[in-house]
Amino acid sequence: MKRLIPISALFLCVLAGAWAVSKIESVTKEIAEQSRLDEAAAADVIIVLGAAEYSGKPSPVLEARLNHALYLYLNGLAPRILTTGGAGGDPTFTEGGVAHNYLARHGVPSEAILVESEGESTVHSIVAATEIMRRFDMKSCIVVSDGYHIFRVKKMLENRGIKVFGSPRPEERRLEERGWLGYWVYVRQAIAYGLWRIGIPV
Repeated sequence: MKRLIPISALFLCVLAGAWAVSKIESVTKEIAEQSRLDEAAAADVIIVLGAAEYSGKPSPVLEARLNHALYLYLNGLAPRILTTGGAGGDPTFTEGGVAHNYLARHGVPSEAILVESEGESTVHSIVAATEIMRRFDMKSCIVVSDGYHIFRVKKMLENRGIKVFGSPRPEERRLEERGWLGYWVYVRQAIAYGLWRIGIPV
């Protein structure tokens, strides 16, 4: 009888592991599908997810996101842009602040740019961005980020009652074209999404 207990426990662990792998595979597929969709439509605000900045200058990834948000704004899809992202170890600049300055230099009026500059993670930035939206009575948004990021961010915003349209920044090559390394980016997002679902913010 004593031998049956560890065998049963092992069997349950194997079942749980198989279920987790199956779930991750399913979500990974959804993330990949979402990454290829541009759902841009009229909304209250365009949210730009932060990315690295270098001494006040946006990284190529952040610049590409901002240029895409600028394109959507100039085409009249939203009257405001909300930039996000904290300091990320930089004592002088924040991702949100650098993004604000970039957009202002490219003709967006300062009053049309809202800034979330405290976020230390995607979850933190989304919570803060949602509070800003509520303050301005905004109920819908276009999310601009890299394609692999859109699914998780959409779920977070929808969970807070926001209507969300995903619009990934243009990329020269899709992740699927980069082999297993590209696929791993989707898997990592699926794991991060799963952790968020059980209350672990990343």
